Amino acid sequence: MAGHSKWSNIKRRKEATDAVRAKIFTKIGREMIVSIKEGGADPNNNAKLRDLIAKAKANNVPNDNIDRLIKKASGDGNKDNFENMVYEGYGPNGVAVIVECLTDNKNRTAGEVRHYFDKYGGNLGTSGCVSFMFSQKGIIVVENNGIEEEKIMEDCFEFGADDFSIEDETIEIITTATNIHQLKEGLVERGYKILSSEVEQVPSTYTTLTDEESINKMNTLLDHLEDNDDVQNVWHNWDMTE
Repeated sequence: MAGHSKWSNIKRRKEATDAVRAKIFTKIGREMIVSIKEGGADPNNNAKLRDLIAKAKANNVPNDNIDRLIKKASGDGNKDNFENMVYEGYGPNGVAVIVECLTDNKNRTAGEVRHYFDKYGGNLGTSGCVSFMFSQKGIIVVENNGIEEEKIMEDCFEFGADDFSIEDETIEIITTATNIHQLKEGLVERGYKILSSEVEQVPSTYTTLTDEESINKMNTLLDHLEDNDDVQNVWHNWDMTE
């Protein structure tokens, strides 16, 4: 599973600056607006919103900010209208990249994403050009506080997990995209501390970068994509463990 996890990729650039926190909340906020429009403002009846609130709190977003956004998004005067857009392409040396966006201006977003690919050694492709190399999986990362492997296995598979891997500080658990909420709630009931819970695009094959120029270009491409407010998620098959 080397390199596929969004959790692993985030650790590449975990900088607890105010600017980074602001961008994280901007992205989560857009997801919350879409979720509220689709499923309502009550987190008890909207599992997606409930997960996004937990995600915001895990990223140290103040409760007041979360409450204000929910009130704004559920109000009659809210005119925010974001559209899901997915772009596919190749980074340096053929690294497959999927970029998921929420945008209120498709032309702006498409132009900016294309510019990043062109400038940093890649090229934007057509829909479907790399997505066949990925499959959607529910990935839950929990804190590893010395739990015995036998107990982890028993708890995970009771709630429908497909697989898990144990690291020094974390446990990564894989399930189907449709089972992630049930698995997460079951793990919480058993006392596990959830660090992240996401539906991710997991690649079936990986690409290794060996020369410094390609590695620098790939890192810069990812940095620019992740810094863009319209971009929600970036998935790739670069094996970052090499």
